[in-house]
Amino acid sequence: MRWLAFAALLASFAAHSQEAPAWFAPSFLDIREDVAEAAKEGKRLMVYFHQDGCPYCKRLVEVNFRDPAIVEKLRRHFVAIDINIFGDREVTWTDGARMPEKRFAALMKIQFTPTLVFFDEKAEVVHRINGYLPPERFLGALDAAVGKAASSEKTSPGTADLRRNPGAKPLAVMLVTPQCDGCDEMQRNFERPEVRRQLDKLELVRLSNPASVVTAAGRATLRAEYVPTLVFLEPGGREVFRTEAYLRPFHLAASLEYVASGAYASEPSFQRFVHARAERMRARGEAVDLWN
Repeated sequence: MRWLAFAALLASFAAHSQEAPAWFAPSFLDIREDVAEAAKEGKRLMVYFHQDGCPYCKRLVEVNFRDPAIVEKLRRHFVAIDINIFGDREVTWTDGARMPEKRFAALMKIQFTPTLVFFDEKAEVVHRINGYLPPERFLGALDAAVGKAASSEKTSPGTADLRRNPGAKPLAVMLVTPQCDGCDEMQRNFERPEVRRQLDKLELVRLSNPASVVTAAGRATLRAEYVPTLVFLEPGGREVFRTEAYLRPFHLAASLEYVASGAYASEPSFQRFVHARAERMRARGEAVDLWN
């Protein structure tokens, strides 16, 4: 019985280790009130979207949210609350509408966990961090959320022609910068068999961030706040999905399959697609490792 109790304790710890730390603010999840309370303190509201069993959320909580420089900056500039993207707690939106957490997450178009959404004093969304970023890059993202980041980007020379005929493979445009360790790691992960199988169904184009492009829809600039970013385009030039954060091979392959299979057209929630994909893999007897 003691072993069973210990196993249950471990399972509970694993399920909840991605929950918000104790220094997050208590909240009745009325966004209007939370924004107003933050403004009284000269701060802005930050909402942390997570889900049970999310290894990236666990990493954010156990690494980033314990880094003294990150915690100091967060607590100095933001009031933080948390939302479970599949939860049922009631959230009150700025127009007074009430809804469960899961519907609020859909309203905010949350595709990755963790996602951090930052609101200004008028309850307008002013910044997002979509997915996990390692601590150094996370600090830079917080600077952008605070409004102190100065842009040092320069437009890439020339224009990439991304026009494709109908029926062509979807495009995966990888936006990179020089001396980007994350870009190099993603490039290495492209060679993993499970990732390569999905990548072969797409056409990969690697461009410097930001990228001037011409598509069937006309000229445009593809720009990312963080690199590497994958921007997925239909042959007609419409952007249908993008990844903007650190991805391990399982989720990198899932992102590629989400577009290559056309699933994005019928399933608007990437997280639900990922869960269903993992269940199909387990049913086939395949190992599902969300981190390694």
